[in-house]
Amino acid sequence: MNKSIYDDFQLNPIGLGTNAVGNPSYNPISEEDSQHMIVKALELGVNFFDTAYYYGFGHSEEVIGEVLKKSNARHKVLLATKGAHRIEGSEIVVDNSPKFLEEEVYKSLKRLQTDYIDLYYIHFPDESTPKYEAVGALQRLREKGVIREIGVSNFTLEQLDEANRDGYIDVVQDEYNLLTREKEEKFIPYLRKHSIGFIPYFPLAAGLLTGKYTKDTVIPERRLKNPNFSTKYLENLRKIEVLKHLAKEKDCQVYQLVLAWYLETDFIDAIIPGAKNANQIIENQKTKEVTLSKKEFDEINAIFR
Repeated sequence: MNKSIYDDFQLNPIGLGTNAVGNPSYNPISEEDSQHMIVKALELGVNFFDTAYYYGFGHSEEVIGEVLKKSNARHKVLLATKGAHRIEGSEIVVDNSPKFLEEEVYKSLKRLQTDYIDLYYIHFPDESTPKYEAVGALQRLREKGVIREIGVSNFTLEQLDEANRDGYIDVVQDEYNLLTREKEEKFIPYLRKHSIGFIPYFPLAAGLLTGKYTKDTVIPERRLKNPNFSTKYLENLRKIEVLKHLAKEKDCQVYQLVLAWYLETDFIDAIIPGAKNANQIIENQKTKEVTLSKKEFDEINAIFR
């Protein structure tokens, strides 16, 4: 993070995204495996955990909170969560109203078994709430010490500008990876101008940037709506083939090379690759052993332009 309250916090820039933890709608892993994975992350020095109410409708937060309590590790980690969704009958509604957000923060505190949240995001914008009013509610909670940093996620540039009217936003989380770089044009310059941190999600482009896909891979129907898996698919594979050669030269995995590139990107504060088992966390952490020369960084940058 780029704010003074964390100047003395030695942030491990490779955190853990926990959308698979306690989330039956997203390639679920068992409760036992979820807990083991978080314990292993702590053992490896992971100290940035990213979760949300939407991940299992609170259960991801509950699993993380339980492990942190048992491990007596809450004070060792930076804990980020998100809210904006509520269940209304059979519908899931996005709500940014100040009253709802305040209620959700306190519910997250209970699920996470903590008395403060390091970073709280508005997970998605709604269609009606003035964004500066939503952020203002979080600012009042920050003044009470309930949250420490304020973030927004999935906001357009216009919504972000409205939300940041009073300069309260610290961090933005949004989709960004080597195959999805539209944010570089206007969004990232805005963040730099206003000293707002950036955490990308989908850093491995839903697995495409791991190098495991080929022209013969059967793409799931749900992925075909994404141009990276349909109209741009073969072009993307050609680009990734170059990464495979470079990764082989550097004796690392393709995804480690990709994650290393993000760590060298000056507007990215940290990365939060997801995992479904402890071994994936171990391999993600090995990214810190991968060093890129300026020439290699620029070469990867040029391939994906």
